[in-house]
Amino acid sequence: MNDALARPAVVSRISDLIGHTPLLELCRTETGSRLLLKLEMYNPTGTAKIRMARAMIDAAEQAGELRPGGRIIESTSGNTGLGLAVIAAERGYAFTAVVDHHAAADKLRGMKALGTELVYVVDDGTEELATAAREELAEDMARGQDNTIFTEQHNNPANGVGYFPVAHELHQALDGDIDVLIGAVGTGGALCGTARELRKLVPEFTTIGVEPKGSIAFGGPAHDYYQSGTGTPEGAEIGALVDFDLIDEGVKVGDVEAFAAARAVARTGLLIGGSAGGVLYAALTRLPSLPPATTMVALVNDGGEKYLDTVFNDAWMNARNLIDHSIEREIDEQLTKLRRI
Repeated sequence: MNDALARPAVVSRISDLIGHTPLLELCRTETGSRLLLKLEMYNPTGTAKIRMARAMIDAAEQAGELRPGGRIIESTSGNTGLGLAVIAAERGYAFTAVVDHHAAADKLRGMKALGTELVYVVDDGTEELATAAREELAEDMARGQDNTIFTEQHNNPANGVGYFPVAHELHQALDGDIDVLIGAVGTGGALCGTARELRKLVPEFTTIGVEPKGSIAFGGPAHDYYQSGTGTPEGAEIGALVDFDLIDEGVKVGDVEAFAAARAVARTGLLIGGSAGGVLYAALTRLPSLPPATTMVALVNDGGEKYLDTVFNDAWMNARNLIDHSIEREIDEQLTKLRRI
């Protein structure tokens, strides 16, 4: 392994464990096309977003915007906040997360356990996603405060830079054999940051972006959705990191299909998050029609352990009419067939 990409045998900080996440071949077709999962839940905090959390703090320090003893403020649905909480704890910063009750409860509890101050933009218990209101409050809280930054993940260039190493990890692991890159589009940092750097290494591949139905990055109509940490809800601006020149195709996946995929994949032994289920659903839909010997890489940015009270909880799912056993069975059968080839 290239020394630049190798992890030391012993590390001294949690953030030294970021990256070098594994690739899992989930399945392959009779024509030799395969679906590989980049398992970002093997980062600290169980998510890809700690990569960009570190990059945003590095950039703020280098610019002199954040000094010892300072405060970080961010609007987050959970995973970015978990990453920032770790970096803040390591470097001695205070961290305030502006949140809503749409976030998975375990993410909120995790941030609090790591020493984060939680500020709810709406504290009436509603589950509605309040991205625009969160960002407005976070910006207001940071304005005019000494040694305080609003990291503003949706428009922070360092967000995308944080995912450049993903491209190098994929290139090294697959020796450039990548035909399709598919991933969720929220801030745009993970998919577009990876794709931007990967195009320097692998000039010919297709990038597919996935967002929830109800999100507006790839057009309307807009409506509420339950997939967490992804998409652009009505009233929020599409992030500056969503680079449509880098995305060859944008697709939408509904909550029912996304969660069905996550639940079906769990029965293979792998727990993934709800929005990762949307990516998997889109990937599995396309896999049979790909040219022979195609390598498709799906960015699985989140593990499923944070969603045991929601996506993997029948009572929660039934109360919101999100379970469709027929779709789950179809995915089960597809995975069983493809995993036996």
